[in-house]
Amino acid sequence: MTRKRRRLYLVVALVSVLGIATALVLTAFQDSLVYFYSPSDIAEKSPGVDRRFRLGGLVKEGSVQKEAGGTTAFVVTDLRAEVPVRYTGLLPDLFREGQGVVTQGKLDARGQFIAQEVLAKHDEKYMPPEVADALKKSGEWRPEAAGAGG
Repeated sequence: MTRKRRRLYLVVALVSVLGIATALVLTAFQDSLVYFYSPSDIAEKSPGVDRRFRLGGLVKEGSVQKEAGGTTAFVVTDLRAEVPVRYTGLLPDLFREGQGVVTQGKLDARGQFIAQEVLAKHDEKYMPPEVADALKKSGEWRPEAAGAGG
């Protein structure tokens, strides 16, 4: 084997290893990204079943139902579209109907959002920026109802 051929094999091997390492890094990075969707975004372009993302909006008035086993069912809306949510666990103290909420989880095959985490607003003037932006985008923004978020 000539010296030139050995060098070629070495370069090909190094490029292959670098390509595999890059693919692994990008795959790990993609798995750790969590996108934000409003109910209208989900209605327009579904993020897909079993893909983790954040859902934000307002907790629909009259939609909160406590179930056995510590499960709570409620509806998140941006006043244009609605997404049913189920969450098992303790809800934040500030969780209320008509208030801004951001949930993290996955859609199931029936289109119901299974939340693994629920985040509520901090005080009566605060709305998460993502929720405020989604409401502005939907044309349902009421600045008198929120403060620091927008």
